Amino acid sequence: FSPSVLGTREHWDAAYERELQTFQDIGDTGEIWFGEESMVRIIRWLEKHKVPRDSSVLDIGTGNGVLLVELAKSGYMNLTGIDYSPAAIQLSEKVREKEGMSNIKLKVEDFLAPSAELSGFDICIDKGTFDAVSLDPSDAAGKRKLYVGSLCRVLKPEGFFLVTSCNWTKEELLNEFREGFEILEELPTPKFCFGGRIGNSVTALVFQRK
Repeated sequence: FSPSVLGTREHWDAAYERELQTFQDIGDTGEIWFGEESMVRIIRWLEKHKVPRDSSVLDIGTGNGVLLVELAKSGYMNLTGIDYSPAAIQLSEKVREKEGMSNIKLKVEDFLAPSAELSGFDICIDKGTFDAVSLDPSDAAGKRKLYVGSLCRVLKPEGFFLVTSCNWTKEELLNEFREGFEILEELPTPKFCFGGRIGNSVTALVFQRK
């Protein structure tokens, strides 16, 4: 991928500072990455597979924290969101407060260098964070390796990793996560048709840690 400002912390700090100000001004929670259907898709999978409501869930790059709020509304109780942008965590704290979801835990954490207490999760969810890591102008390949290593550390053996991407195909993601993970399922995502060929603009996969 071509390096992009979308892979820099400065970009996301500025973006979430704007969203935080907008929330304070008019109560708008900001952008939902990949739209509401992406959250519905994740929750539906968890419910279909009867994942216990007290399973520990980590939202990697939580942004405004809306996914965690929706999980809480669906009955999930052990929820943690991390983001390396302090403004994102401030925003997600305000969204949590507005929704009355005091049981959601939120922390400023860089997933590429996670703290020791970030471990033992049953489920990790990523909507766009791996995409952003992949666009980092400084050593994106090295940072992708760090990401996979961090995922192995924080996710329990046999835990589930649900990833949604608009940059990577299924085959590319299988290659990126080949060490330590096996594919369980590809989730249905919106399809598009161009020049007589049908494709997906978004890829959503469920992996299980070996």
